Amino acid sequence: MSVSPHAPLSVGLDRLAHFDAVIDVRSPSEFAEDHIPGALNCPVLDDEERRRVGTLYKQVSPFEARKLGAALVSRNIARHLETHFLSKPKGWKPLVCCWRGGQRSGAMTLVLNQVGWGARQLAGGYKAFRQQVMDDLVALPEGLSFRILCGPTGSGKTALLRRLAAQGGQVLDLEGLAVHKGSVLGGDVVRPQPGQKAFETGLWQALRGFDPARPVWVEAESRRIGRLHLPPELFARLADGRCTLVRAPLEARVAYLLRDYADLIAEPAAFGARLERLIPLHGHERVLAWRAQIDGGDWETLARELIVTHYDPAYRRGGDGLYRHVAQAAVLDAASLDADALDALARGLANAI
Repeated sequence: MSVSPHAPLSVGLDRLAHFDAVIDVRSPSEFAEDHIPGALNCPVLDDEERRRVGTLYKQVSPFEARKLGAALVSRNIARHLETHFLSKPKGWKPLVCCWRGGQRSGAMTLVLNQVGWGARQLAGGYKAFRQQVMDDLVALPEGLSFRILCGPTGSGKTALLRRLAAQGGQVLDLEGLAVHKGSVLGGDVVRPQPGQKAFETGLWQALRGFDPARPVWVEAESRRIGRLHLPPELFARLADGRCTLVRAPLEARVAYLLRDYADLIAEPAAFGARLERLIPLHGHERVLAWRAQIDGGDWETLARELIVTHYDPAYRRGGDGLYRHVAQAAVLDAASLDADALDALARGLANAI
């Protein structure tokens, strides 16, 4: 696709796929909160500069703020031209966005066009993109058929889903998108959870890539995953999905949990600190005993006790009860949860569709 030099400089979201890159000129903190997937952040005002211009606008005058803003924006655009854009060929076609398609993206678009690139400004900016995400998160789930993997913690549901995806199945990895395993000990040791807006953008990107003619496999979760919440329309569709219950012997679940918690086991102090969250449920004495098992490296006993005294009772109290068809779930019995067994179970699920 070629962009005519006489075309309007502003285009809508429907043209997103026609550009070589999305250049987001908002400040780093705005970009970090959420952005169009794949966008490159090239701020025309950083966070401190944006604060300075905003303060001047309110306390002195809009005219003085525009003078300062123009000087800062010009310097920053020059820096991006000398770094990020220097190697771009003449035919490069970037789409530029800011918060609402205003002066920040307008300035960058104008300069890039003066150079000779086919740059265009996203009409409505990130605000228009955000509204599209919210609208689609209502509409997209309605056209999809969800299959829900149920079962208590340690039954291998997450690993099973990922093997199903590797075999070509359609999988919505809620825990992966939320960077959280969904339990009280489930936060990632290294990576923090995304913000709610970024989580919703990840969901949007996944949902719009699915083929409605094929089922989408999902692990049963509550409405909240860590500190994030699922959009209500999506959760309503998941709760109405057809269920498959994964069952495995206790020892197989212990072995699986030890593999699944390898990152926590590598950080014993952090693992022990997380167990403090269980004091309201289990009391100081039991949690102190678990911490002693960590100190002694008795991980197998700890995993077994967590399953028997924490995870399974919690599952019996609530479990997958939010899913309307769990009582009619097909049962998937797994004698083992090692890699070969999970691959075989995934093939069975794929062939049963």
